[in-house]
Amino acid sequence: MNSENAMENQKLRAAQWFESLRDSICAAFEAIEDEQTTGPFADLPPGRFARKAWERTDHSGAHGGGGVMSIMHGRCFEKVGVNISTVHGEFAPEFAKQIEGAADDPRFFATGISLVAHMRSPLVPAVHMNTRFLATTKWWFGGGGDLNPPFPVEADTRDFHAAYQAACDRHDPSYFPKFKAWCDEYFFIKHRNETRGVGGLFFDDLHEGGFERCFELLRSVGDGFLDAYLPIVERRKATPFAEREREFQLYRRGRYVEFNLVYDRGTLFGLQSGGR
Repeated sequence: MNSENAMENQKLRAAQWFESLRDSICAAFEAIEDEQTTGPFADLPPGRFARKAWERTDHSGAHGGGGVMSIMHGRCFEKVGVNISTVHGEFAPEFAKQIEGAADDPRFFATGISLVAHMRSPLVPAVHMNTRFLATTKWWFGGGGDLNPPFPVEADTRDFHAAYQAACDRHDPSYFPKFKAWCDEYFFIKHRNETRGVGGLFFDDLHEGGFERCFELLRSVGDGFLDAYLPIVERRKATPFAEREREFQLYRRGRYVEFNLVYDRGTLFGLQSGGR
């Protein structure tokens, strides 16, 4: 297999895996909705994901792939999106200068999954996860997951981090300390001098060791998300809360949005590459 065919095979494998991860997460979240039979929102119907496909048009008007949005409103999940995309084309000239390997050749391929879950109960943490593969004249993986509780609980933070550490340690024990510190640095609202949440892990530009080694780590991080998050949801979802706690939850959501609009690289990529 020549290098061009090898790259096409790698792109296909990555895109297919993101779809399978989407399916497993959606199934697990719908199962939680079915279990939510106690608590303040138990009288609501269990949520189900609605899927909507979209197509991308780049800056020149050319078609360049697309994706599928999977959105659910439920009795445990107030709103959760588990979205996948596989897009290709050419970066706009000014944006190409900001992407490694694209300044001289603006052609790109990107595929990934992005998840954000905001919960009805303020005692259940919001969560974010994404993993992605991007190729220009070079290729790399990136991603991670981070917990965003309005009311942090030390045990939840510890268990969330421990699950991701276990996923990383299967490959290299040096990964998690580095990725955890990277997460703390990245998800920081500089103009407020505060973190967005309690962290987790984050990495980007991962290519050392070759495709197979990096793809194995990415799969461990993606598959480890449910191990990290579901136990926290299960033990917090039916706990009673007061209206003042709900109000503070909405206040913290503002911080989440603020970070995404001002600092988030993924949001910037989506807006400037013609994505949804």
